[in-house]
Amino acid sequence: MELAGKTAIVTGGASGIGAALAAELATHDVSVVVGDLDEAGAHATASSIRDAGGAASALRADAADVADIEALITLANREFSPVDIYVANAGVIGKPGLATESDWDFILDVNLRAHIRAARLLVPHWQSQGSGYFVSVASAAGLLTQLGAAGYAVSKHAAVGFAEWLAITYGDDGIGVSCVCPLGVETPLLQAVRSTDDPDARLGASSIEASADVITAADVATVTVDAIRQDRFMVLPHAELLEMYRHKGGDYDRWVKGMRRYQRTLRAL
Repeated sequence: MELAGKTAIVTGGASGIGAALAAELATHDVSVVVGDLDEAGAHATASSIRDAGGAASALRADAADVADIEALITLANREFSPVDIYVANAGVIGKPGLATESDWDFILDVNLRAHIRAARLLVPHWQSQGSGYFVSVASAAGLLTQLGAAGYAVSKHAAVGFAEWLAITYGDDGIGVSCVCPLGVETPLLQAVRSTDDPDARLGASSIEASADVITAADVATVTVDAIRQDRFMVLPHAELLEMYRHKGGDYDRWVKGMRRYQRTLRAL
């Protein structure tokens, strides 16, 4: 995709990976609409982009709410042009362990249904014009798992599965899809998990930090925007994740047993 002159929406853009993606897209002459529940943070991201010479607007928006997604699309149309790129970045770690019914509804809404709802609104327009791009910011948890947090592991697996389905179903219509699956990234989300008192949540943080080097949000943004330009589906900011994934697929039972050993080791620390 030629990025110059395009318009993008980035959810969860007040901080972390979302803010970095918004900034990186803007350096390629993409006009960016930043959405986040943190209204001040969203406007700060947009202001930073404008200060650097880019084009950006912001709106307080719940990425899982259809009316809010529609409001982001309307803002893009009014301020810039119809949406070419949608970055479904907003995500939550959710409650640890098996959690409750309401906990599951919350994490599935943000980490999965938000993607589905945005696609429903955007795909028909993209089909009619023969182009469009959907970026699903998932996680390595969507390819492997997340110790200590069933909701996060399951919702990220589902996000990867939905991105795959979009890519297969609409690729011949000119719609591109990238699925971003990093391991540890220095973001407010990781910082929150580190600081919790819950043992399952701390286990999750330990597993993230022990699996590979923790990289910056800017690192993720750079490789993601490069993938959009190349129309590449799987985006692995941590190169070692590919080998981990191959080991899982090569011998699933051995991988499960290995993850149990890994969990025991982390709990003993």
